[in-house]
Amino acid sequence: MECFTVYADEVENRIDPHFYRPEFKELKVDLSRQKHKSLGEVIEFSSETWNQKDFFDNEFPYIEISEIDTSTGEIQNITYYEKDEAPSRAKMIVRENDIIVSTTRPHRGAIASIDKTRDGFIASTGFAILRNLKTELNKKYLLFILRTQLSLKQMLQRSSGGNYPAITSEELKKVIIPLPPISIQEKIVNLMVSAYSKNQQKESEALKLLDSINDYVLDELGIKFSPIEEDKIYCIDSEELENSRSDPYYFNPKFKRLLADLQKSKIPLTKLKDVAEDIFNGKTPAKEDYAEEGNLILKVSCLKHNKIMWDNLSYFKDGVPTVKIIKDKDVLLLSSAHQGEYLGKNPSIVEIPANFKEKKIYFVGELINIRADTEKVNPYYILAILKLHEYYLFVNREKRGQTSHLYPEDLGNVKIPLPPLNVQNKIAEEVKKRMQKAEQLQKEAKEELEKAKLEVEKIILG
Repeated sequence: MECFTVYADEVENRIDPHFYRPEFKELKVDLSRQKHKSLGEVIEFSSETWNQKDFFDNEFPYIEISEIDTSTGEIQNITYYEKDEAPSRAKMIVRENDIIVSTTRPHRGAIASIDKTRDGFIASTGFAILRNLKTELNKKYLLFILRTQLSLKQMLQRSSGGNYPAITSEELKKVIIPLPPISIQEKIVNLMVSAYSKNQQKESEALKLLDSINDYVLDELGIKFSPIEEDKIYCIDSEELENSRSDPYYFNPKFKRLLADLQKSKIPLTKLKDVAEDIFNGKTPAKEDYAEEGNLILKVSCLKHNKIMWDNLSYFKDGVPTVKIIKDKDVLLLSSAHQGEYLGKNPSIVEIPANFKEKKIYFVGELINIRADTEKVNPYYILAILKLHEYYLFVNREKRGQTSHLYPEDLGNVKIPLPPLNVQNKIAEEVKKRMQKAEQLQKEAKEELEKAKLEVEKIILG
């Protein structure tokens, strides 16, 4: 329990104790010693909105808060929605060089810059859009300073709401922005640009390692896939219909060709359901049931580079109906999305860290879980197979419905090559080895970036 005293003359227009925590008070004192202005004094907040009718013929590009990498500020993915399916929050128009700041849990640092390729895109109303400077200031400096703890702690202080703390635009405008000389701003920009460049280089090395797994697996299994050709026109005889399917894509001839390539390897093909203990979906709590503490739940945003980002776990309230939990070595896949092409991408294996071993961890309904029968198949071998582009196509083929869902019974029918366990184990060990090397590179990249942010804080505060 934290105890502290607040004097009457220190009280602002708030009475919540959180706002007056000593660490926030100390930070305000430190920043106030520097030349500074409030965020609202240095930049305009844009109110340009979209009426969800104009500008786009049919689909529109949408930037969601969950797609901002909180470490690098990279926008990892753009979702395309049809206009008549636009989320109610899809209203903010962004322009080149805008800075977008998540106002929901802003202290996480979901803050990004808009480049020219995303000019005119639509963003969630959960972002504050910072546009035109009001004073002499390097805009890149402003972006980088907002991403340091000097700003993020202020955002946390000025947030309110227990379950999902959020900050209003008016409170965000009060965040103190230190204003060192332009030469110092440029020094900070150069420092951070260099740090991000090194970060991207190590991330690139990590991705190359992960991508190399695919060629290794195919070579070990003696499988050689022919170049994939998409047939535009084809005929299917009625006796070829199977699995209660009548959707044309399911019967695209390319799948016959891929299957023929698999059969050339002489390795027997086995349905996933025959080597799995279970294949099942999670359950997504209602928005109002998410909380700051309670039951742990793994969301889609936790999956990255075939691993689980444990720092991104969320919570939901006790008393909310739950389903099965995840276990070590489960393999998770995206099973529901507005854009069908995402289903089957980024299969990720569960490696529960020591600090979560004794905890129950649930997962959302947009994910599907493959729990391997380890007497028949190595979970890392399943991951290695599902990582292959050709297997992404096989899995994605199984989606159903206009809104694209992947169901356990359909995924279970996907056939995989199943060599003896000793061969699987050999492949699995090499896959783990390369994944661990990639993870170490990613860890080093993140650490160097955080080190640079600390250096910026040191430059500002002295």
